[in-house]
Amino acid sequence: MTNIVTLCVKYVHIAFMKILVIEDEKKIANLLQKGLREQGYNVDISHDGNDGLERAGTTPYEAIILDIMLPGRDGLSVLRKLRERKVTTPVMILTARGEVNERVEGLNAGADDYLAKPFAMDELIARLRALMRRVTGENISFYKVADLTINLVNREVMRGNRKIVLTGREFRLLEHLMRSPEQVLTRTQIIERVWEYHFDPGTNLVDVYIQRLRRKVDDGEEVKLIQTVRGVGYAIKPE
Repeated sequence: MTNIVTLCVKYVHIAFMKILVIEDEKKIANLLQKGLREQGYNVDISHDGNDGLERAGTTPYEAIILDIMLPGRDGLSVLRKLRERKVTTPVMILTARGEVNERVEGLNAGADDYLAKPFAMDELIARLRALMRRVTGENISFYKVADLTINLVNREVMRGNRKIVLTGREFRLLEHLMRSPEQVLTRTQIIERVWEYHFDPGTNLVDVYIQRLRRKVDDGEEVKLIQTVRGVGYAIKPE
C-alpha cells in the first residue's frame, strides 16, 4: 500500500518532534497542546514544576515551553536545574506581560526565548520554529504532498512537472494546508491563519478561495488533493 502523503525529509523530521509544555493553567496548557498538535508536533503536558523537571531530565525533547509561575517548583528553578544537569534542550519561557525582570532573569538562567502572556498561537509557533532552527540549523522551506510541492523561499508551486501560478492569498492558503497534511483545518482556523481575522466574517470567503485553489491544483489531475470534510473544513491529502 503506497503512502498516502509523502513529505520531504526535513518536514518528516519536524513532524515527529516532541515538545514538553510545563504549564499549570490547564486552559492554556490544553490550548498549547491543541495548537502544536495541529502543526504535527507530539506534545507532553506537565502541570507541576517538579514533574516537569523530572520529565525534561529523563525524556529527550526537541523544545520545552516553560511557564514561570508553577506549583511545586517555579519555572526559573526548573530552568536552572536543567542547565546545571547539562540538559541543553531549547527552552521558551512564558511570562506575565510587562514582567521585564522575569524575562531578564529567565534569559540569564539559560532560556533561549520568551513570550509574554497573553500570546497569539501563531506567534508562539513561529518563534518555536525559529528557536529550533537556530539549534538544529535546519530551515524548513519546502513541503511536499504526493506530487504537489511548495517552496516557501522562491514561492514556486509545482504539481508534478506543471508549474502553478497563485495569487498571494492562494499561496498562503495552500501553505497552511500543506503545513498540516491530512489534518482537517476548520474554516475558523483558516480565517485566523490566512486572513488574520479573529472573528467569522459571515461570508463564504474560505469556500471561494478553496474552489479557486482546487481549480489550479486539481483540475485535470487523476488524483485530487484538496478534500472537503463536510461540516468541518478542508484537508490536503490524496483521495
